[in-house]
Amino acid sequence: MKNNQLVRMENGVAFALSLYMYLQLDFPVGIFFVLLFVPDCTMIGYMVNKKVGASLYNVGHSFLLPLVLAGSYLYVGNDYLLMLSIIWAAHIFLDRLLGFGLKYEDSFNQTHIQRL
Repeated sequence: MKNNQLVRMENGVAFALSLYMYLQLDFPVGIFFVLLFVPDCTMIGYMVNKKVGASLYNVGHSFLLPLVLAGSYLYVGNDYLLMLSIIWAAHIFLDRLLGFGLKYEDSFNQTHIQRL
């Protein structure tokens, strides 16, 4: 098995587990699918240039912000923070399952997982 296949498989399992966790917490299923692709709005940075686009995209597609939301949930106790954190992480897992990883500044098609 190639490395990128292994990365895709583990992200597929992580996506399935995040969806399962979301459902077990009895959050609204419709909201999950409506918000699942919101992090792709970070691609708007490519309208400026490749460097800004890659930077903004990578911020929106790293686990840092979903983890901050999850940590905020632990501190504040607001269920919406946990719900958004799970959806955001699920989006990242789904992207990486499909081969869309973090972007390099010189090419939109080259990611940390593969060349598209």
